[in-house]
Amino acid sequence: MELLRPESTEEAASAIGSGAVALAGGTEVVPLIREGILSPDTLVQVTDVVPRGIRSGWIGGGTTLGELEVDPEIPTVLREACSLAASPQLRAMGTIAGNLLQETRCWYWRLRFPCRLHGGDRCFAREGEHREHAIFANDFCASAHPSDVAAALHVLSTTVVTDRRRFPIAELYRLPTDDDRSTTTLQPGELILELEHATPAASTYLKAMDRSRYAFALVGVAAARSDTGTLLALTGVAPIPWVVESPADLEEATPLPGNAYKLEIAEALVRRAIEAIT
Repeated sequence: MELLRPESTEEAASAIGSGAVALAGGTEVVPLIREGILSPDTLVQVTDVVPRGIRSGWIGGGTTLGELEVDPEIPTVLREACSLAASPQLRAMGTIAGNLLQETRCWYWRLRFPCRLHGGDRCFAREGEHREHAIFANDFCASAHPSDVAAALHVLSTTVVTDRRRFPIAELYRLPTDDDRSTTTLQPGELILELEHATPAASTYLKAMDRSRYAFALVGVAAARSDTGTLLALTGVAPIPWVVESPADLEEATPLPGNAYKLEIAEALVRRAIEAIT
């Protein structure tokens, strides 16, 4: 395996567009290689070409979760989401851009079952064990998106800036289909460089986990209040971060037989989050 250390964004994007895999903190890529899900011939170390740092309303894509969770300029919802994501060691290495692009924790996908995200024609979770899987948009694929940070950035009305374009964070994600099994809209070789976010009047992130710390969300709820209203986004409940306009939208959930409990948790956390920012 070859490791490239490009000196420019253009050089990095060219290599990644040719089939190499971007490497920053390594907290996502290294486990995927170890598990045999990724088998790249070339890794591209992007640490030196992706901006890192925090300014008012701006975050470099290479900024770590550990840096974000302690910075007073960062809105509460994002600091709390970062502090509840993984262990201190992983937060010290993992970047915010990498966190947004996490793969699902679905055990069928991780064990390389020929599921729909791997190009197959079945969602094994729908007919198998699915306690931790999606309760929204789960007809084609019942995987659950794991990023706490993504939900927080949704309610901060974040704009994603890549080496090619800028767009609202909601446009970063897509539900997989027969024609396209991807869950993001990034083009080959496209790099997330910066994030621009709003500063709400009040915000919070609440998370239900199997353990009290260092676990992925069964349900995570981000909420933010501004002059224009309240924004809500959930993680752990759909194949992509899931935005709801009001608590009433939770009635649209389609839980599977083994994960209906998630809807009760979501209802409770949404209610608590709204109370916390009111």
